[in-house]
Amino acid sequence: MSRYFFKEFIMKAKMSNTSRFIIAIAAIAMVATFFLPTWAIYLIAPQYPEGLSMQIWLNKITGQVEIINGLNHYIGMKTINAEMFPEFKILPFIIGFFILYGLLVAVTGSRKLLLSYLVLLVLFGIAALVDFYMWGYDYGHNLDPAAAIQVPGFSYQPPVIGHKKLLNFDAFSYPDTGAWFVIAAAVICGVVWFLEKRKSKKTVNIMTGKKSISIATAVLACVVLSGCTPKSEPIEYGKDNCAECRMTIMDPKFGGEIVSKKGKVFKFDDAQCMGKFMDRRAIELKDIHQTLFTNYTGEHEFVNVTDAHFVVGSKLKSPMGSNAAAFADKSSADKKAAEIDGKVTSWATLFNVLQ
Repeated sequence: MSRYFFKEFIMKAKMSNTSRFIIAIAAIAMVATFFLPTWAIYLIAPQYPEGLSMQIWLNKITGQVEIINGLNHYIGMKTINAEMFPEFKILPFIIGFFILYGLLVAVTGSRKLLLSYLVLLVLFGIAALVDFYMWGYDYGHNLDPAAAIQVPGFSYQPPVIGHKKLLNFDAFSYPDTGAWFVIAAAVICGVVWFLEKRKSKKTVNIMTGKKSISIATAVLACVVLSGCTPKSEPIEYGKDNCAECRMTIMDPKFGGEIVSKKGKVFKFDDAQCMGKFMDRRAIELKDIHQTLFTNYTGEHEFVNVTDAHFVVGSKLKSPMGSNAAAFADKSSADKKAAEIDGKVTSWATLFNVLQ
């Protein structure tokens, strides 16, 4: 009889095979963090409508770091480089530990190990956020006293998570793809632990394992659906109206679109109208997914603002007087500028001129 109860105790202390399989998959999935950025910082301003980005990986920093350093130099902030983060030397080992620990939990099937694993993941997340806050505080407060631009009493600490206004820039900070694998692993382990804990207290039918799989599937489905990319729409000339001046869009050589992150499309007949629309914040810069202009020499196709070359000249005669046209390549822009005695420029410069 004692052997029977001992066997029952051991069986109850073990997780189901389904739960162990899910934990193993969650742990192995964290390998993706070695190949994907874990955190993202974006800076958006009217002169940079598409934004400046910086991605933080387990052991490096990528993105438009040089441009950001150039801007921050004027307000006395330190130069961002990988050497200023000693965490890069240990983060790969920490993630490796969590992967191996997760596999150990899956192999043993121990609920107590699963709980310790979940607690360690949560503590690691909290420690990472605290560490990021401390770095941001030093980075935003410890400024060069000889900086070209000084605002007494003002600091430039970036947000840990979310949005913050820094002068004329909107700063955003949030987990990138790699971090979501770790967050997903913690969530999945939490769900599995809860289901297994409940099962240990009362009789659970055979559908328990299927419910845990359904929850994981639902989470993944939500991630996939939320990743749908908003798309632009063709301008219907003679029918669509400009979102700023409300006039009918007629000339296919000018104008463009702003596509919001929610998929709403704003159409314009001239760069002048788009500039005014953005300047009065008819749409917040953080809500813009894409800014597009009509290719002057193309077949009404769009060119992204980051790739566009603008020609400004009085002979262009655009609908609302900006006399600016977008070109998909530099050679076409230079050729047109030479024909009309115009000037080739960028959107950042043109936007400031249009104000």
